[in-house]
Amino acid sequence: MYDFANSAYTTVVITAVFSAYFVAGIAGNAPWATFAWTAALSVSYAAILFTGPLIGAWADAHAAKKPLLLATTLGCVLFTVLLYYASPGGVALSLVLLILSNYFFGAGENLIAAFLPELADSRAMGRVSGWGWSFGYLGGLAALGLCLFYITQNSELPASATVPVTMLITAAFFALAAVPTFLFLRERAVPQPRMENPWQRVKETIKGSEKYRDLRRFLVCLIFYQAGITAVVSLAAIYAEQAMKFTTQQTITLVGWIVMVLIAGSAQSANAFWVAANLAGLCMGSSQAAGRAVVGYLAPPARLAEFFGLWGLAVKAASIFGPLTYGAVTLVFPGNHRLGIFVTGLYFVIGLALLRGLDTERGRKAALDLI
Repeated sequence: MYDFANSAYTTVVITAVFSAYFVAGIAGNAPWATFAWTAALSVSYAAILFTGPLIGAWADAHAAKKPLLLATTLGCVLFTVLLYYASPGGVALSLVLLILSNYFFGAGENLIAAFLPELADSRAMGRVSGWGWSFGYLGGLAALGLCLFYITQNSELPASATVPVTMLITAAFFALAAVPTFLFLRERAVPQPRMENPWQRVKETIKGSEKYRDLRRFLVCLIFYQAGITAVVSLAAIYAEQAMKFTTQQTITLVGWIVMVLIAGSAQSANAFWVAANLAGLCMGSSQAAGRAVVGYLAPPARLAEFFGLWGLAVKAASIFGPLTYGAVTLVFPGNHRLGIFVTGLYFVIGLALLRGLDTERGRKAALDLI
């Protein structure tokens, strides 16, 4: 249910609605607009990268994932509400609110992922993680559908009047759909010894990485393929509007998980772009669900929140340079969004190459030996 809830934020704000509105409406299609969007996302991901291991280690020490998850949820909802005030010309305000809302979203994503091994044993982690991503897709589509309904009912109004209201719809959807999580999800972890310096435990984890080399290898692999994924998720609507010339109403119906970057980059018609987007939807959810499950399978059971903090660190590191690569290409080669999507597609190739040599059973044994 939490995946169902928080997917409203990524689908509407990051992927399908606010991203394109920022470039075209708030920044007025300025040559630097796409780069500014990716730079702001990179700042938020850098903040998550720095604080994620700290939050994870503190959550382990105090068995406090649930209260921290509540705090991050409220933070994301609050700053999404404030995006209502982002208007044409208000570039600075929009970027600050984007950074803050996305920071709280990402911090909460790390925490909810750390619950996975408490809810499923090693044989079922992939299946349960997949259920979560499936519900996430449904949640994202439901929130996007509500926003589309509102916009079509007010089609005579400009985007500057309708898009801000969709931020309120998204925030309300996230808040309400997350309620079952906080009513029914139990904290099953037990407090670990209090740590004076949370970073010390993280340093020990990294220092002893030879004990879990398969997890380390997978995290490096994840950095690269996640860079491509994040670029696609963050820029799908911008690409659709700027390169494919989609209208606002066409863009808002776009889920946008574009893994088939060669098809998308070569597309000369809307139909070809839709094919690419739907192929991506089949692959993106499975790759991210599997990635989350693999980390849970390879992480030592007593240090789950900490290791999912490292997972978050890897994901957020990828999220910094993935979209930024796309933004930099469009800045150096003004308006060349096709080149941007082709360049970020290389990250998938590198990730696939790194995946060779990963032995999950060896990694699972190493994780259990650390108990």
